[in-house]
Amino acid sequence: MSHKQTLLDRLNERTATLGVVGLGYVGLPLAVEFAEAGFNVIGLDVDLRKVNTLNSGESYIPDIPTDRLKPLIDSGKLRATVDYSDISIVDTINICVPTPLRENKDPDMSFVNSAVESITKIAHEGMLIILESTTYPGATEETIAPKLEEIGLTIGESVFLAFSPERIDPGNKTYNVHNTPKVVGGMTPNCSEVSVALYSPAIEQVVAVSSPTIAEMVKLLENTFRAVNIGLVNELALMCDKLDVDAWEVIKAASTKPFGFMPFYPGPGLGGHCIPVDPHYLSWKLRTLNYTARFIELASEINTAMPEYVTGKITDALNDDAKSVKNSNIVILGVAYKRDIDDVRESPALDVIDLLCQKGANIHYHDPYVPSIRLENDEIMETSEYSDDLLANADCVVIITDHTTYDWDHVLAHASVIVDTRHVMDPNHTGNARVIGL
Repeated sequence: MSHKQTLLDRLNERTATLGVVGLGYVGLPLAVEFAEAGFNVIGLDVDLRKVNTLNSGESYIPDIPTDRLKPLIDSGKLRATVDYSDISIVDTINICVPTPLRENKDPDMSFVNSAVESITKIAHEGMLIILESTTYPGATEETIAPKLEEIGLTIGESVFLAFSPERIDPGNKTYNVHNTPKVVGGMTPNCSEVSVALYSPAIEQVVAVSSPTIAEMVKLLENTFRAVNIGLVNELALMCDKLDVDAWEVIKAASTKPFGFMPFYPGPGLGGHCIPVDPHYLSWKLRTLNYTARFIELASEINTAMPEYVTGKITDALNDDAKSVKNSNIVILGVAYKRDIDDVRESPALDVIDLLCQKGANIHYHDPYVPSIRLENDEIMETSEYSDDLLANADCVVIITDHTTYDWDHVLAHASVIVDTRHVMDPNHTGNARVIGL
């Protein structure tokens, strides 16, 4: 019997053991879906604290509640390890490690490369390896395939390789791993066939494309689309500010068009693990081919400048009260990159706080999901207790993240000056607070 058929039988009968490398916002939800579909799953992470927490039945990812995770741990369907030798028995491995940017915004593939080096030491015939980490077009074929071939495995026959972009949206109450269509591109038709068989028991719809490079480009298009449109609407906010026009009213009215328009909204900048990062993987790859991705570069320029624009709004608001930024008490509400999550990766709030600290402001922040943050100078800042006094004693309150737990009427009633980057304040409010929007 061929390696492909053996693996297909094990996947279809759900007797296969699955491995997931990287147990963060992407890997843990995927591992849970696989385990709930009936597979035995071994997760691997280099962070011993995560592994110990997971094996105790506790979740550290808000999208995976502990009461959903614990039965899988208790039943033995899911367990975690830091040792690659523990996953030498698995039939499949999904690589879900970070792919950040370097300081010069070039791709940092070190986590993927490290995982691949370790996997090749325990790879065996009949194994399926799928990269889910965002990367540049061609990376799967250029970085993983040669490593497997070096150890004598033939892709599509004795080992199977594919790319399937993660589509996790932390905090999304509607779409999750299970009901978000899964794109997958195998190196060969056999690779695609076994990849579809892996995902189908756990995910409602699997969309097979012709190659890993197509699948890699799909992910980059999705997030470049968002980054460019956010850049456009952020520039709209800048233009409307110059024209003394309400950008939010413009967007609201434009949204009444039933075709040809999709609303995006301005904000303090981009955050998260995808939109601020992914387009630069595509831009970098194109630079190696002597092509400039102009839309990506321009959108990045605009979006990256938004924290400075917000800082300027704060400075102007204080000037109107005859105050300088230096020594002013400024309260930041929300530091997560989006509402109702605890993720601060690439959060514009961190940039705003650093810029204000450089100007000598006294900064306090409150975020119900983020107990502490690390500043640019490596100083740790802890969240302040939310109170009437916190708001009332602030020379300026800045709304960066619009968590649904906040009572905006309460903020209006107790703050004197508010810079609202999320348009959560009622424009017709009757309170005494002065509200400055984007």
